[in-house]
Amino acid sequence: MAFNNDKAIYLQIADRLSDEILAGVYKAFDRIPSVREYAATLGVNANTAVKAYDQLAQEGIIFNKRGLGYFVAEDAQRHIKQTRRQTFLKTVLPEFARQMKLLDISWEELKEAVASVQ
Repeated sequence: MAFNNDKAIYLQIADRLSDEILAGVYKAFDRIPSVREYAATLGVNANTAVKAYDQLAQEGIIFNKRGLGYFVAEDAQRHIKQTRRQTFLKTVLPEFARQMKLLDISWEELKEAVASVQ
């Protein structure tokens, strides 16, 4: 995984695991890879992966069954979507709209561009 400097690595790992949950790689109550397995897969220190798992557990996205590992929470997808939607609407969209206005991008151009991505 290529990491960027804009965000702490453990948060990028938490985002990646959240993306995998949204994509259905891991469904509700599925066991996810152990901290060590996931750290090895991503080529990071296990302590960094622990921080990511702790973050997701605090958010209620995953939970730990002692001695068995981490599992996806029942409403993890809903929670991730809700949180990300709020972030998008409050942070990303205002800047996106500002850039559209500065660059004279019409809503029609935007719709065409979005349609070509799908």
